[in-house]
Amino acid sequence: MSRNAEDLADLIRGRAGAEAPAIGLVLGSGLGHLAEAVDGVAIDYADLPGFPHAGVSGHNPKLVIGDLEGTRVAVFGGRAHYYESGRGDAMRLPLEVLKALGADRLILTNAAGSMHPEIDPGDLMLLSDHINFSGLNPLIGEKTDARFVPMTEAYDPDMRAALKSAADAESVPLPEGVYAWYSGPSFETPAEIRAIRLLGADAVGMSTVPEVILARFLGLRVAAISTITNKAAGLSDENISHEHTKAMAPLGAAKLERIIRRYLAA
Repeated sequence: MSRNAEDLADLIRGRAGAEAPAIGLVLGSGLGHLAEAVDGVAIDYADLPGFPHAGVSGHNPKLVIGDLEGTRVAVFGGRAHYYESGRGDAMRLPLEVLKALGADRLILTNAAGSMHPEIDPGDLMLLSDHINFSGLNPLIGEKTDARFVPMTEAYDPDMRAALKSAADAESVPLPEGVYAWYSGPSFETPAEIRAIRLLGADAVGMSTVPEVILARFLGLRVAAISTITNKAAGLSDENISHEHTKAMAPLGAAKLERIIRRYLAA
């Protein structure tokens, strides 16, 4: 744990109180409204030295610490992506801070394109595994042997089961699938999508995998859910764009909020 992370954790406790959050939430495109539901304190990333700047529209760069459905949470209203800086470890400091605050779990959300015939725009997908199609890794440069992180159960089985139970209780379908990380910022070509499908992926996006690797490196338990905003390139007549992603994300976001609230209340 870096000294900077410990210092920032102390700064956050000074503003939000000493109680440790039980879980962190990283919100993807179009999902920032969930942070507004938290009864707590919002801190601008700009007030946290080393935190990412607001580089992507649709993200709200604030850290919100407080209570949601009776659980103490730390909600990250935006993330840094590899495609913004060329840094795979861009979210390392925020996740180190989450760990330093005392959390032991992390739920990641994202917007993704579906390659599965039965998972459509507006649906959700619970990640069971991932394919690092980019070949990049946020732990490159880490000098300790801790960099050799096992990823056999990167997505915590108990958290996945609890999220599935929450979805069932809300009557929201939550199929599991494999997520492929593509670096972006350009969208994938139809040929790339055909290749990823052959490798066994069900959805594709430009985030999440670096945070999963970093979180496991830090000893956090992880789960992740994709909001499907489109069919991947070549699989429909949709005009894929970031504006389309932002417009479609709210369709799944309402379902996702219900699941997360139910999960936290359990």
